[in-house]
Amino acid sequence: MTLPRVSILLPVHNEARLLPAALRSLQRQTLTDWELVVINDGSTDATQNILACAAAGDHRIRIRQQPKRGLVAALNAGLQNCRAPLVARMDADDVCHPQRLALQADFLDKHPEVTLVACQVRHVPRPRIRAGFLAYEDWQNGLLDNAAIRRDMYVESPFAHPSVMYRRDAILKLGGYRQMGWAEDYDLWLRLAQQGAAFARIPRILLYWRDRPERLSRTAPDYALAAFRRCKTHFLRRDFLADVAQVTLWGAGREGKAWRAVLNEAGITVATWIDIDPRKIGQTIHGAPVIDYRRLTPGHGKILVTIGAKGAREQVREFAHRRGLVEGQDFVCVT
Repeated sequence: MTLPRVSILLPVHNEARLLPAALRSLQRQTLTDWELVVINDGSTDATQNILACAAAGDHRIRIRQQPKRGLVAALNAGLQNCRAPLVARMDADDVCHPQRLALQADFLDKHPEVTLVACQVRHVPRPRIRAGFLAYEDWQNGLLDNAAIRRDMYVESPFAHPSVMYRRDAILKLGGYRQMGWAEDYDLWLRLAQQGAAFARIPRILLYWRDRPERLSRTAPDYALAAFRRCKTHFLRRDFLADVAQVTLWGAGREGKAWRAVLNEAGITVATWIDIDPRKIGQTIHGAPVIDYRRLTPGHGKILVTIGAKGAREQVREFAHRRGLVEGQDFVCVT
C-alpha cells in the first residue's frame, strides 16, 4: 500500500455550518496526494452527515467517530491514525489557500533540518477583527525564520495551530499533545524548541483563520492569559530560569505584577523592577526596588521583559544591545 504524502489532521465538534467550506478548500489543493483524518468528537449536529457525504465521494477522507473527549484527545487519536510522514493541521472553521499543502510539503522536503513549517495567516471575517488580533496577526506573520521564531517563543504562541505542517515522527517522539492546563499547541511548540527543533514560516498567506466569539481560544480557561503565563514559567524553569531563585522584571505595571505572582508560585522571587516612569523609580514594590533602566549592565542577573506596549520590545532590544546585554542569556521577552 502506498502511503499518502501528507495527512491532514482535522478534529471536529459541531461544525456543520462551516465545515463544508473547509472541506472544499482541501479538495481544491494543488497537491492531491493527501489523506484527511477526521476525528468527529461527539458531534450532535449535522457534522457526521456532511462528513459521510464527503467521504462517499472522496476516498481520501477517513472518518473516526468517538464520544466527546475534548480537543487534546481528538488530536492524539487523529495523530495515531495519520499515515503520512508529514501532518498538516486544519480546523473545521478555517479555509486553506489552494497551494498551502504543496508549498509546505515542498519546503519540508527541501529542508530536512526543519521540523515544523507554518505559513502566514489572515484573520476573517475582516470587518469584525479587532486591533489586538490584527497586531497578533502582524507579529506572527513577521516571524519568518528559525532565529526570529525562537527569539520570540516566550512572547506568545508563534503559530496559528491550523497553519502548521510538521514531521509526524517528531511529534510522536514527544508523546503527542498534552493536557496541562494551558494551550496544547503552545505546549507542543515549547517542547519542540527545548528539544532543539528548527522552525520556519512560508512568507505567503495560505490560511484564512476564522475568529468568532465561540472560538475555543476565546472561551476555554486553558487559553486565558493566566494560563499562558503558567505555561511560559513552566518552560522557563527548564532553560532560561533553570536553578534561578531571583529575577528582575522589566516593567512594573499590571502585566509585571501578574508575572510576579506566577513566578512566586514557581518559587522565584522578584529582586528588582526596572521602569522608565520617573514616578516609579525609587519606589519599593512588594519588597523590591524599582530602578532606572540605564543602570543595567551585563551580569545584573536574569531579566524578564514584561512590557507589552506597541514598539516596546524593539526599544528594549535596542537599548540592551547598546549596553552589552545578550538576549536569551541576560534577558528574555515574555510579553
